[in-house]
Amino acid sequence: MAQTLTLDDRLAHERSLLAHGYRLPAGMDEVGRGPLAGPVVAACVILPITDPIGGVDDSKRISAKKRAELLRQIERSATAIGIGVVEHDVIDRINILKATRLAMERAVGAMRKQPDYILVDALENLNIPMRHRGVVHGDGLCYLVGAASIVAKQARDAMMIEYAHRFPGYGFERNMGYGTPEHIDALRRLGPCAIHRRSFIRGIL
Repeated sequence: MAQTLTLDDRLAHERSLLAHGYRLPAGMDEVGRGPLAGPVVAACVILPITDPIGGVDDSKRISAKKRAELLRQIERSATAIGIGVVEHDVIDRINILKATRLAMERAVGAMRKQPDYILVDALENLNIPMRHRGVVHGDGLCYLVGAASIVAKQARDAMMIEYAHRFPGYGFERNMGYGTPEHIDALRRLGPCAIHRRSFIRGIL
């Protein structure tokens, strides 16, 4: 998405929900649909929007250093955060779209306080008990979805760095499981490790 929005612009969906009587809106996003290895991770975040955190945006547009700083601010300010993880073997078994939905449903279930409405990055018709709607490019358009994208990205990156220690040689600490030339070269030299998605690496080996 090329357009650059102000923080005020990105709060429009959330303010509309408050105007319609919702009191605990949340944003939800996932990270890890495309990698060749590792889990898909979703996060659902309730944050007060009366005192928004400057700099919150689509995690893909923020440096690693800035994401870490924003994560600390989000964790301090959040009313509730839920993280849902679906591992590589389940992705292989049920496909990545169903796994993404499951990760989002698990993220909602992990929250200590439930939202009354959720703005979701793109997806709709989730099996969750509250109203929700998908917003295309929501991570860049909606403040709460952007916050969720930061939480999900940081959570998944931490998992992949840990996996890099357990499965050295693939560069997971750098590529986070995505199909970079380094990763594909290692995959061809070393073969797949335990966390590779077999359904994703067909045709590479």
